[in-house]
Amino acid sequence: MSAIKKLAILSAAFGLLAATSGGALAQKKYDPGASDTEIKIGNIMPYSGPASAYGVIAKTEEAYFKKINAEGGINGRKINFISYDDAYSPPKTVEQARKLVESDEALIVFNPLGTPPNTAIQKYLNSKKVPQLFVATGATKWNDPKSFPWTMGWQPNYQSETQIYAKYILKNKPDAKIGILYQNDDYGKDYLKGFKDGLGAKAASMIVLEESYEVSEPTIDSHIVKLKASGADVFINITTPKFAAQAIKKNAEIGWKPLHFLNNVSASIGSVMKPAGFENAQDIISSNYLKDTSDPEWKNDPGMKAFDEFLAKYYPEANRIDSFVMYGYTVAQGLVHVLKASGDNLTRENVMKQAASIKGLEIGSLLPGIRVNTSATDFAPISAVQLQKFKGETWERFGEVIDAEVGG
Repeated sequence: MSAIKKLAILSAAFGLLAATSGGALAQKKYDPGASDTEIKIGNIMPYSGPASAYGVIAKTEEAYFKKINAEGGINGRKINFISYDDAYSPPKTVEQARKLVESDEALIVFNPLGTPPNTAIQKYLNSKKVPQLFVATGATKWNDPKSFPWTMGWQPNYQSETQIYAKYILKNKPDAKIGILYQNDDYGKDYLKGFKDGLGAKAASMIVLEESYEVSEPTIDSHIVKLKASGADVFINITTPKFAAQAIKKNAEIGWKPLHFLNNVSASIGSVMKPAGFENAQDIISSNYLKDTSDPEWKNDPGMKAFDEFLAKYYPEANRIDSFVMYGYTVAQGLVHVLKASGDNLTRENVMKQAASIKGLEIGSLLPGIRVNTSATDFAPISAVQLQKFKGETWERFGEVIDAEVGG
């Protein structure tokens, strides 16, 4: 072998060695949906149908990701946000989830909305090992890392929320006659279970009527009339926005004035209270973990100023007093935190690992004292709320921030 040939082989070998060690030092790991230039995020939202009021959540997320992309992206990668409508119909949700995973090859399915829709895709996404991350529903079952390691919730869970209402009633109105209206699905039943657990042995004697409605019903007026006729003086309103507004209006129309508790998922001023009529919504009690955009207390708050700047630049047509806009803005920041923490290891496994390693994350739109925390055994990122009462045209918070962990 000639000296020139030997030299050529030797330098090729050195070149290969240099390339391999350089690669080992700066190795990037990708699953479908991630590359050097982009991160593909899938989403499913009811832009149409009975829960269409929630559609602004994904529109806000899309606007927030535009902001992130304009500022250079996540570790230099642009977010490609793909969002589909499922009309709050579980069979449609399944179709859209398959499309996102099998056709679009999204890295994750982020913040899909609704308890029945998420239930319909949970087994599929877990079998495919695709993160079903920060689902937009407070059902208690999303915090089950043992059975469903690829599914994680976001907001405080439903059972905890209604347990807090039950404890408030036991303390402040122990002789209450309680009427309950709930949506006849997993979402409604989860809230109902928490409320009954909170009342404990008193549930049987205190609850005078439970009324369920189907999401396909055009109006819930007849249920409200029945609840009034039952003699209930406390009303537990477990409804999605369209029906919540109907209930508030109907109560006023028939002159029924119970102590009224409204679940957090329908506490939006823009989507529920204003359409129902501020005068009809006075003294309703709910709970929150987000800052209320209509509350003058936050006028000079840095977190609120950042929110307003974001809206002005990236989503000027948004209804500022719609709390679903604030929700979308907040959960989008949660995802950005996780993706940044994932670095150059953009595998689905690592994204879930980072999502399960959040410690004391402060987001400017959360109420003071409320932080995001997760672990390998705790898939409930936010678990604290504060009670609030509707006064004038805004919510007024009262009492302490309560940790809403079930059994906590």
